[in-house]
Amino acid sequence: MTRPFSTAMLLAAGLGKRMRPLTDVRPKPLIEIAGKPLIDHVLDRLAASGVEKAVVNVHYLAEQMEAHLSGRRRPKILISDERAGLLDSGGGVRKALPLLGKAPFIVCNCDSFWIEGPQNNLEALEAAWDPERMDILMLVAATATSIGFDGRGDYHLDSAGLLSRRRENETAPFAYAGVLLIKPDLFEGTREIFSLNRLFDAAETKGRLFGRRLDGIWLHVGTPEAVGEAEAKIAQSAVD
Repeated sequence: MTRPFSTAMLLAAGLGKRMRPLTDVRPKPLIEIAGKPLIDHVLDRLAASGVEKAVVNVHYLAEQMEAHLSGRRRPKILISDERAGLLDSGGGVRKALPLLGKAPFIVCNCDSFWIEGPQNNLEALEAAWDPERMDILMLVAATATSIGFDGRGDYHLDSAGLLSRRRENETAPFAYAGVLLIKPDLFEGTREIFSLNRLFDAAETKGRLFGRRLDGIWLHVGTPEAVGEAEAKIAQSAVD
């Protein structure tokens, strides 16, 4: 039997400006955390949950990305080439749709991952998926216990799992943890270059944007300082 989510899209084409000087000579997804590149932390979690195929978009220092990924066997890697120009998060997924197929798929950022709690988060996210009610299901992390996140939060999560974006001058208890499940038909009629936030907001308006709370500790690695914070937390968790 085919598993419900066998394909993932990894957003790896960004310039990594906030990670300078570390990204002066390598793309952000290849920055190492505890001896392993960021993108491999994400790919290893996908492989552990049974994902068979991962589409990775590339732009900045794309040759390094391709050389590194050529050594992976699980999941199978396909490249979506954005050397001609960045398309933003939504446009990047839109361009890769022919490689992703027509079934709902996983989308992952490459600047965050997590220390698992008792449950496998990807498997729990997939188990919570209900296509009759949902267009998008996000993994969200409690900001109070996250590492490397310094924002005011992204969403409120109600008892039914519905997400609502925080207002401009408000603080929200949950941050988007960089992983979601999404239906490909949401990209019909979209522009060539656009942010996934447009689809998030449209789904919220329809009451079809849902979230599931991450079980464990979310590690957001967006700055050079966050590298050390993430490594310290990983080392601590290994001895706890």
